Amino acid sequence: MSFQEAVQEKKWRDAMDEEIKAIEKNDTWELTSLPKGHKAIGVKWVYKTKRNAKGEIKRHKVRLVAKGYSQKSAFLNGVLEEEVYIQQPSGYEVKGHEDKVLKLKKALYELKQASRAWNSRIDKYFKENGFNKCPYEHALYIKIKDGDILIVCLYVDNLIFTGSNPSMFNEFKEVMTKEFEMTDMGLMAYYLGIEVKQKEEGIFISQESYAREILKKFKMNDCKPISTPVECGVKLSKHDEGESVDPTFFKSLVGSLRYLTCTRPDILYAVGLVSRYMENPTTTHFKTAKRILRYIKGTIDFGLLYSFSNDYKLVGYSDSDCGGNIDDRKSTSGFVFFMGDTAFTWMSKKQPIVTLSSCEAEYVAATSCVCHVVWLRNLLKELSMAQEDPTQICNLLGCGNYACESFGNLRSC
Repeated sequence: MSFQEAVQEKKWRDAMDEEIKAIEKNDTWELTSLPKGHKAIGVKWVYKTKRNAKGEIKRHKVRLVAKGYSQKSAFLNGVLEEEVYIQQPSGYEVKGHEDKVLKLKKALYELKQASRAWNSRIDKYFKENGFNKCPYEHALYIKIKDGDILIVCLYVDNLIFTGSNPSMFNEFKEVMTKEFEMTDMGLMAYYLGIEVKQKEEGIFISQESYAREILKKFKMNDCKPISTPVECGVKLSKHDEGESVDPTFFKSLVGSLRYLTCTRPDILYAVGLVSRYMENPTTTHFKTAKRILRYIKGTIDFGLLYSFSNDYKLVGYSDSDCGGNIDDRKSTSGFVFFMGDTAFTWMSKKQPIVTLSSCEAEYVAATSCVCHVVWLRNLLKELSMAQEDPTQICNLLGCGNYACESFGNLRSC
Protein backbone atom coordinates (compact mmCIF):
# COMPACT_ATOMS: atom_id res chain seq x y z
CA MET A 1 0.00 0.00 0.00
CA SER A 2 1.31 3.45 -0.95
CA PHE A 3 1.07 6.61 1.14
CA GLN A 4 -1.32 8.13 -1.42
CA GLU A 5 -3.69 5.17 -0.97
CA ALA A 6 -3.40 5.02 2.82
CA VAL A 7 -4.02 8.71 3.39
CA GLN A 8 -7.47 8.30 1.89
CA GLU A 9 -8.60 6.07 4.80
CA LYS A 10 -9.13 7.35 8.33
CA LYS A 11 -7.88 4.14 9.99
CA TRP A 12 -4.47 4.54 8.35
CA ARG A 13 -4.32 8.31 8.96
CA ASP A 14 -4.97 7.68 12.66
CA ALA A 15 -2.30 4.96 12.72
CA MET A 16 0.23 7.33 11.12
CA ASP A 17 -0.63 10.05 13.65
CA GLU A 18 -0.08 7.53 16.44
CA GLU A 19 3.31 6.55 15.03
CA ILE A 20 4.47 10.18 14.73
CA LYS A 21 3.34 10.93 18.30
CA ALA A 22 5.27 7.92 19.60
CA ILE A 23 8.41 8.96 17.72
CA GLU A 24 8.21 12.54 18.95
CA LYS A 25 7.50 11.41 22.52
CA ASN A 26 10.65 9.28 22.31
CA ASP A 27 12.63 12.40 21.27
CA THR A 28 13.89 10.58 18.20
CA TRP A 29 14.84 13.55 16.01
CA GLU A 30 15.23 17.29 15.66
CA LEU A 31 14.61 19.56 12.68
CA THR A 32 17.76 21.04 11.16
CA SER A 33 19.49 22.05 7.94
CA LEU A 34 21.51 19.39 6.16
CA PRO A 35 25.23 20.02 6.74
CA LYS A 36 27.52 20.14 3.73
CA GLY A 37 28.94 16.76 2.84
CA HIS A 38 26.07 14.80 4.37
CA LYS A 39 23.23 12.98 2.64
CA ALA A 40 19.72 12.57 4.01
CA ILE A 41 18.30 9.05 4.01
CA GLY A 42 14.81 8.65 2.62
CA VAL A 43 11.96 7.27 4.72
CA LYS A 44 8.77 5.40 3.88
CA TRP A 45 5.57 4.31 5.56
CA VAL A 46 4.96 0.58 6.07
CA TYR A 47 1.38 -0.55 6.67
CA LYS A 48 0.35 -3.79 8.34
CA THR A 49 -2.90 -5.24 9.59
CA LYS A 50 -2.30 -7.10 12.86
CA ARG A 51 -4.49 -10.12 13.53
CA ASN A 52 -5.06 -12.33 16.57
CA ALA A 53 -4.89 -16.13 16.74
CA LYS A 54 -8.40 -16.41 15.25
CA GLY A 55 -7.48 -14.30 12.25
CA GLU A 56 -9.58 -11.35 13.40
CA ILE A 57 -8.26 -7.81 12.87
CA LYS A 58 -6.65 -6.60 16.09
CA ARG A 59 -5.27 -3.24 14.97
CA HIS A 60 -3.92 -1.32 12.02
CA LYS A 61 -0.24 -0.69 12.55
CA VAL A 62 2.04 1.73 10.74
CA ARG A 63 5.81 2.06 10.92
CA LEU A 64 8.00 4.84 9.63
CA VAL A 65 11.16 3.18 8.38
CA ALA A 66 14.42 4.33 6.83
CA LYS A 67 15.17 3.23 3.28
CA GLY A 68 18.41 3.06 1.35
CA TYR A 69 19.81 0.83 4.10
CA SER A 70 22.43 -1.88 3.64
CA GLN A 71 20.94 -4.23 6.21
CA LYS A 72 17.60 -4.52 7.95
CA SER A 73 16.83 -4.16 11.62
CA ALA A 74 13.76 -3.54 13.72
CA PHE A 75 14.74 -1.46 16.72
CA LEU A 76 13.61 1.94 17.87
CA ASN A 77 14.85 2.91 21.34
CA GLY A 78 18.62 2.82 20.80
CA VAL A 79 20.73 6.00 21.13
CA LEU A 80 22.87 6.72 18.07
CA GLU A 81 26.57 7.52 18.40
CA GLU A 82 26.97 9.01 14.92
CA GLU A 83 25.30 11.71 12.84
CA VAL A 84 22.41 10.42 10.73
CA TYR A 85 19.97 12.61 8.79
CA ILE A 86 16.66 11.57 7.25
CA GLN A 87 14.11 13.27 5.03
CA GLN A 88 10.85 14.48 6.53
CA PRO A 89 8.09 11.85 6.26
CA SER A 90 5.38 12.24 3.63
CA GLY A 91 2.34 14.05 5.00
CA TYR A 92 4.21 15.40 8.04
CA GLU A 93 6.54 17.99 6.58
CA VAL A 94 6.89 21.08 8.79
CA LYS A 95 5.22 23.98 7.03
CA GLY A 96 7.68 26.67 6.01
CA HIS A 97 10.63 24.29 6.56
CA GLU A 98 10.02 21.72 3.84
CA ASP A 99 13.66 22.05 2.70
CA LYS A 100 15.05 20.96 6.08
CA VAL A 101 15.86 17.45 7.31
CA LEU A 102 15.62 15.54 10.55
CA LYS A 103 18.73 14.73 12.55
CA LEU A 104 18.27 11.45 14.40
CA LYS A 105 19.02 11.30 18.11
CA LYS A 106 17.80 7.74 18.40
CA ALA A 107 17.55 4.84 15.99
CA LEU A 108 14.70 4.50 13.53
CA TYR A 109 13.25 1.24 12.23
CA GLU A 110 15.27 -0.40 9.41
CA LEU A 111 18.28 1.86 10.04
CA LYS A 112 21.43 -0.26 9.88
CA GLN A 113 22.83 1.31 13.07
CA ALA A 114 19.63 0.57 15.00
CA SER A 115 20.34 -2.97 16.19
CA ARG A 116 23.69 -2.07 17.76
CA ALA A 117 22.30 1.08 19.36
CA TRP A 118 19.25 -0.68 20.82
CA ASN A 119 21.16 -3.67 22.15
CA SER A 120 23.76 -1.46 23.82
CA ARG A 121 21.11 0.66 25.48
CA ILE A 122 18.88 -2.15 26.77
CA ASP A 123 21.86 -4.22 27.95
CA LYS A 124 23.29 -1.26 29.84
CA TYR A 125 19.91 -0.44 31.37
CA PHE A 126 19.32 -3.98 32.61
CA LYS A 127 22.77 -4.26 34.17
CA GLU A 128 22.42 -0.89 35.91
CA ASN A 129 19.09 -1.97 37.41
CA GLY A 130 20.07 -5.17 39.14
CA PHE A 131 19.74 -7.70 36.31
CA ASN A 132 22.38 -10.30 35.48
CA LYS A 133 22.85 -11.34 31.87
CA CYS A 134 22.72 -15.11 31.58
CA PRO A 135 26.11 -16.37 30.28
CA TYR A 136 24.49 -19.44 28.72
CA GLU A 137 21.60 -17.72 26.93
CA HIS A 138 22.41 -14.11 26.11
CA ALA A 139 18.78 -13.13 25.49
CA LEU A 140 17.92 -13.82 29.14
CA TYR A 141 18.26 -11.33 32.00
CA ILE A 142 17.69 -12.42 35.59
CA LYS A 143 16.99 -10.38 38.70
CA ILE A 144 16.85 -11.93 42.18
CA LYS A 145 15.49 -9.81 45.02
CA ASP A 146 14.60 -10.96 48.56
CA GLY A 147 14.36 -14.57 47.42
CA ASP A 148 12.10 -13.77 44.45
CA ILE A 149 13.14 -14.04 40.82
CA LEU A 150 12.26 -12.07 37.70
CA ILE A 151 13.25 -13.52 34.31
CA VAL A 152 13.18 -11.35 31.19
CA CYS A 153 13.62 -12.71 27.67
CA LEU A 154 14.60 -10.18 25.00
CA TYR A 155 13.62 -10.99 21.40
CA VAL A 156 14.46 -8.17 18.96
CA ASP A 157 12.51 -5.31 20.60
CA ASN A 158 9.95 -7.48 22.37
CA LEU A 159 10.17 -8.47 26.02
CA ILE A 160 8.64 -11.55 27.64
CA PHE A 161 8.91 -11.81 31.40
CA THR A 162 7.91 -14.17 34.18
CA GLY A 163 8.85 -14.80 37.77
CA SER A 164 7.72 -15.71 41.25
CA ASN A 165 6.31 -12.41 42.58
CA PRO A 166 3.56 -10.37 40.84
CA SER A 167 4.74 -7.19 42.59
CA MET A 168 8.03 -7.47 40.68
CA PHE A 169 6.00 -7.65 37.44
CA ASN A 170 4.20 -4.40 38.17
CA GLU A 171 7.39 -2.65 39.19
CA PHE A 172 9.16 -3.85 36.07
CA LYS A 173 6.36 -2.73 33.74
CA GLU A 174 6.22 0.70 35.37
CA VAL A 175 9.93 1.45 35.06
CA MET A 176 10.18 0.05 31.52
CA THR A 177 7.30 2.14 30.16
CA LYS A 178 8.90 5.23 31.70
CA GLU A 179 12.35 4.53 30.29
CA PHE A 180 11.32 3.22 26.86
CA GLU A 181 8.48 3.72 24.43
CA MET A 182 6.74 0.40 25.11
CA THR A 183 3.25 -1.05 25.27
CA ASP A 184 2.05 -3.58 27.84
CA MET A 185 0.36 -6.35 25.83
CA GLY A 186 -0.92 -8.13 28.95
CA LEU A 187 -0.88 -11.85 29.62
CA MET A 188 0.68 -13.72 26.71
CA ALA A 189 -1.89 -15.20 24.34
CA TYR A 190 -0.29 -15.08 20.88
CA TYR A 191 3.35 -14.61 19.99
CA LEU A 192 5.15 -15.09 16.67
CA GLY A 193 2.53 -17.52 15.41
CA ILE A 194 2.42 -19.49 18.68
CA GLU A 195 -0.89 -19.59 20.54
CA VAL A 196 -0.64 -19.60 24.33
CA LYS A 197 -3.68 -20.69 26.35
CA GLN A 198 -3.30 -20.24 30.09
CA LYS A 199 -5.64 -22.67 31.84
CA GLU A 200 -6.22 -23.89 35.39
CA GLU A 201 -4.38 -27.13 34.69
CA GLY A 202 -1.42 -25.44 33.03
CA ILE A 203 -0.22 -23.59 29.93
CA PHE A 204 -1.05 -25.03 26.51
CA ILE A 205 0.94 -23.88 23.48
CA SER A 206 0.15 -24.72 19.87
CA GLN A 207 0.34 -23.38 16.32
CA GLU A 208 -3.12 -24.36 15.17
CA SER A 209 -3.81 -21.17 13.21
CA TYR A 210 -0.39 -21.30 11.59
CA ALA A 211 -0.92 -24.96 10.64
CA ARG A 212 -4.22 -24.02 8.97
CA GLU A 213 -2.44 -21.29 7.03
CA ILE A 214 0.14 -23.79 5.77
CA LEU A 215 -2.56 -26.21 4.60
CA LYS A 216 -4.37 -23.39 2.82
CA LYS A 217 -1.17 -21.99 1.27
CA PHE A 218 -0.24 -25.34 -0.27
CA LYS A 219 -3.83 -26.25 -1.20
CA MET A 220 -4.05 -29.17 1.23
CA ASN A 221 -6.85 -27.90 3.49
CA ASP A 222 -9.25 -30.47 2.00
CA CYS A 223 -6.80 -33.37 1.94
CA LYS A 224 -7.45 -36.78 3.50
CA PRO A 225 -5.82 -37.05 6.98
CA ILE A 226 -3.28 -39.76 7.75
CA SER A 227 -2.10 -41.17 11.09
CA THR A 228 1.71 -40.88 10.73
CA PRO A 229 3.94 -38.10 9.34
CA VAL A 230 6.26 -40.50 7.46
CA GLU A 231 6.12 -44.10 6.32
CA CYS A 232 7.94 -46.54 8.58
CA GLY A 233 11.40 -47.33 7.21
CA VAL A 234 11.17 -44.91 4.28
CA LYS A 235 14.49 -44.27 2.51
CA LEU A 236 14.90 -41.18 0.33
CA SER A 237 17.76 -40.32 -1.99
CA LYS A 238 18.85 -37.35 -4.05
CA HIS A 239 18.77 -39.74 -7.02
CA ASP A 240 15.12 -40.71 -6.53
CA GLU A 241 13.18 -41.00 -9.76
CA GLY A 242 10.47 -38.53 -10.59
CA GLU A 243 9.93 -35.21 -12.29
CA SER A 244 11.69 -32.15 -10.94
CA VAL A 245 9.79 -29.88 -8.56
CA ASP A 246 10.29 -26.12 -8.39
CA PRO A 247 13.03 -25.69 -5.71
CA THR A 248 11.65 -22.32 -4.58
CA PHE A 249 8.20 -23.81 -4.01
CA PHE A 250 9.66 -26.83 -2.19
CA LYS A 251 11.88 -24.64 0.02
CA SER A 252 8.84 -22.55 0.96
CA LEU A 253 6.96 -25.70 1.96
CA VAL A 254 9.83 -27.13 4.00
CA GLY A 255 10.54 -23.76 5.63
CA SER A 256 6.90 -23.45 6.68
CA LEU A 257 6.99 -26.95 8.16
CA ARG A 258 10.23 -26.26 10.01
CA TYR A 259 8.68 -23.36 11.90
CA LEU A 260 5.80 -25.63 12.90
CA THR A 261 8.30 -27.86 14.74
CA CYS A 262 8.51 -25.15 17.44
CA THR A 263 5.54 -26.85 19.11
CA ARG A 264 5.36 -30.11 17.15
CA PRO A 265 8.26 -32.46 17.96
CA ASP A 266 6.20 -35.28 16.42
CA ILE A 267 7.00 -34.04 12.89
CA LEU A 268 10.63 -33.07 13.50
CA TYR A 269 12.23 -36.20 12.02
CA ALA A 270 10.00 -36.18 8.94
CA VAL A 271 10.65 -32.48 8.29
CA GLY A 272 14.39 -33.00 8.73
CA LEU A 273 14.23 -35.82 6.22
CA VAL A 274 12.68 -33.75 3.41
CA SER A 275 14.95 -30.80 4.27
CA ARG A 276 17.87 -32.72 2.78
CA TYR A 277 16.50 -32.47 -0.75
CA MET A 278 15.69 -28.78 -1.18
CA GLU A 279 18.34 -28.18 -3.85
CA ASN A 280 16.95 -30.57 -6.50
CA PRO A 281 13.62 -31.92 -5.24
CA THR A 282 11.61 -34.46 -7.21
CA THR A 283 8.01 -35.59 -7.07
CA THR A 284 9.11 -38.40 -4.70
CA HIS A 285 10.38 -35.85 -2.17
CA PHE A 286 7.30 -33.70 -2.68
CA LYS A 287 5.03 -36.70 -2.04
CA THR A 288 6.82 -37.30 1.28
CA ALA A 289 6.38 -33.63 2.24
CA LYS A 290 2.68 -33.77 1.32
CA ARG A 291 2.28 -36.75 3.66
CA ILE A 292 3.42 -34.51 6.52
CA LEU A 293 0.69 -32.04 5.55
CA ARG A 294 -1.87 -34.86 5.57
CA TYR A 295 -0.73 -35.82 9.06
CA ILE A 296 -1.02 -32.19 10.21
CA LYS A 297 -4.56 -32.10 8.81
CA GLY A 298 -5.57 -34.89 11.20
CA THR A 299 -3.67 -33.45 14.19
CA ILE A 300 -4.36 -29.76 13.62
CA ASP A 301 -5.05 -29.04 17.29
CA PHE A 302 -2.00 -30.85 18.69
CA GLY A 303 0.27 -28.91 21.02
CA LEU A 304 2.09 -29.10 24.34
CA LEU A 305 0.53 -28.79 27.79
CA TYR A 306 2.87 -27.62 30.53
CA SER A 307 1.03 -28.58 33.69
CA PHE A 308 1.79 -27.02 37.05
CA SER A 309 4.27 -29.13 38.99
CA ASN A 310 7.01 -28.99 41.58
CA ASP A 311 8.93 -31.70 39.74
CA TYR A 312 11.87 -29.96 38.06
CA LYS A 313 13.90 -33.11 37.49
CA LEU A 314 15.53 -33.14 34.05
CA VAL A 315 15.27 -36.38 32.04
CA GLY A 316 16.57 -36.96 28.52
CA TYR A 317 15.96 -39.57 25.81
CA SER A 318 18.45 -40.26 23.03
CA ASP A 319 18.33 -42.45 19.93
CA SER A 320 19.79 -42.85 16.42
CA ASP A 321 19.37 -44.95 13.31
CA CYS A 322 22.35 -46.56 11.61
CA GLY A 323 23.42 -45.31 8.19
CA GLY A 324 19.90 -44.16 7.44
CA ASN A 325 20.93 -41.76 4.67
CA ILE A 326 21.56 -43.93 1.62
CA ASP A 327 23.45 -41.16 -0.21
CA ASP A 328 26.29 -40.69 2.28
CA ARG A 329 25.59 -43.50 4.81
CA LYS A 330 25.38 -41.04 7.69
CA SER A 331 23.10 -41.72 10.64
CA THR A 332 20.54 -39.43 12.28
CA SER A 333 20.70 -38.43 15.96
CA GLY A 334 17.68 -37.50 17.98
CA PHE A 335 16.98 -36.45 21.55
CA VAL A 336 14.26 -34.95 23.67
CA PHE A 337 14.28 -33.57 27.21
CA PHE A 338 11.46 -33.56 29.71
CA MET A 339 10.99 -31.59 32.88
CA GLY A 340 8.03 -33.02 34.69
CA ASP A 341 5.70 -34.72 32.19
CA THR A 342 6.16 -32.48 29.12
CA ALA A 343 8.90 -32.15 26.50
CA PHE A 344 10.51 -28.72 26.29
CA THR A 345 13.51 -29.13 23.98
CA TRP A 346 14.21 -31.59 21.17
CA MET A 347 16.48 -32.22 18.19
CA SER A 348 16.73 -34.46 15.13
CA LYS A 349 19.82 -34.00 13.00
CA LYS A 350 22.02 -35.92 10.62
CA GLN A 351 25.34 -36.86 12.21
CA PRO A 352 28.48 -35.08 10.92
CA ILE A 353 30.49 -38.31 10.49
CA VAL A 354 30.03 -41.78 9.02
CA THR A 355 29.82 -44.34 11.82
CA LEU A 356 30.88 -47.94 11.31
CA SER A 357 28.35 -49.64 13.58
CA SER A 358 24.99 -49.07 15.25
CA CYS A 359 26.81 -48.93 18.60
CA GLU A 360 29.04 -46.10 17.39
CA ALA A 361 26.01 -44.24 16.00
CA GLU A 362 24.31 -44.53 19.38
CA TYR A 363 27.40 -43.13 21.14
CA VAL A 364 27.55 -40.18 18.74
CA ALA A 365 23.88 -39.47 19.49
CA ALA A 366 24.47 -39.85 23.24
CA THR A 367 27.45 -37.47 23.09
CA SER A 368 25.34 -34.83 21.35
CA CYS A 369 22.64 -35.35 23.97
CA VAL A 370 25.12 -35.01 26.85
CA CYS A 371 26.57 -31.81 25.40
CA HIS A 372 23.06 -30.39 25.37
CA VAL A 373 22.33 -31.50 28.92
CA VAL A 374 25.54 -29.86 30.19
CA TRP A 375 24.27 -26.58 28.71
CA LEU A 376 20.76 -27.15 30.10
CA ARG A 377 22.04 -27.84 33.63
CA ASN A 378 24.11 -24.65 33.58
CA LEU A 379 21.14 -22.68 32.29
CA LEU A 380 18.76 -24.11 34.91
CA LYS A 381 21.27 -23.28 37.64
CA GLU A 382 21.20 -19.63 36.52
CA LEU A 383 17.38 -19.79 36.76
CA SER A 384 17.56 -21.04 40.37
CA MET A 385 16.50 -24.53 39.29
CA ALA A 386 19.79 -26.34 39.84
CA GLN A 387 19.83 -30.10 39.20
CA GLU A 388 21.42 -31.67 42.26
CA ASP A 389 21.29 -35.28 41.05
CA PRO A 390 22.90 -36.70 37.89
CA THR A 391 20.68 -36.32 34.84
CA GLN A 392 19.19 -39.53 33.50
CA ILE A 393 19.55 -40.17 29.77
CA CYS A 394 17.68 -43.11 28.27
CA ASN A 395 17.74 -44.76 24.84
CA LEU A 396 16.17 -47.75 23.16
CA LEU A 397 19.14 -49.94 24.05
CA GLY A 398 18.64 -49.34 27.75
CA CYS A 399 18.60 -46.66 30.35
CA GLY A 400 21.64 -45.37 32.17
CA ASN A 401 22.52 -42.61 34.59
CA TYR A 402 25.25 -40.27 33.42
CA ALA A 403 26.81 -37.82 35.83
CA CYS A 404 27.06 -34.73 33.65
CA GLU A 405 30.08 -33.48 35.54
CA SER A 406 32.11 -36.40 34.19
CA PHE A 407 31.39 -35.26 30.62
CA GLY A 408 32.29 -31.65 31.27
CA ASN A 409 35.61 -31.77 29.40
CA LEU A 410 34.41 -33.47 26.23
CA ARG A 411 35.95 -31.63 23.28
CA SER A 412 32.91 -32.34 21.13
CA CYS A 413 30.94 -30.00 23.40
